[in-house]
Amino acid sequence: MDALLLYLHTTPLPLAIMLSICLNIGIAIVGVIPSVFLTAINVTVFGFWGGFYVSLIGEAIGSFVAFWLYRKGFRKFVNHKSKHTPRLQKLLHASPREAFLFVIGLRMMPFVPSGLVTLYASVGTMNFGSFVVASTIGKVPALLMEVSSTYAIVKWTSAAQFFVFALAIALLIFVWIKVKNR
Repeated sequence: MDALLLYLHTTPLPLAIMLSICLNIGIAIVGVIPSVFLTAINVTVFGFWGGFYVSLIGEAIGSFVAFWLYRKGFRKFVNHKSKHTPRLQKLLHASPREAFLFVIGLRMMPFVPSGLVTLYASVGTMNFGSFVVASTIGKVPALLMEVSSTYAIVKWTSAAQFFVFALAIALLIFVWIKVKNR
């Protein structure tokens, strides 16, 4: 992360913005990597509002590309595998309005993995245009919360940052142990 931060600080602004957007697209396609780390870098390099806009553009384009790729690659597979799962079938065959509101709601929650939201929308009945609008509407408040919190943490002292990092690692270990013991 430090190497990327240093590289973006020394890169001409338009190139740094394009690199950040490309990284966001990659994160969206992979679907399981949290974008909060890139958001923190964007806030550090571009400032609060610059980091917000670069992150929003990158995450929006990334989710659009991922939606298209997931639809091409996973739609038939997921529909076939979910034939005997009524709850999943209900989600996959939600009305356009329900799917639209569902995507907005899930996007507003900053800790819901974006890849899962995109996968749900891409294998269901939602069309690309509705996904673009719902995803963007939902992402704005979530990203504002994410940028605000990362901006605050970036401005903290090194000791406070280490404390938050250690707390996050401890929480991940706790969750991992709980899941493993089930």
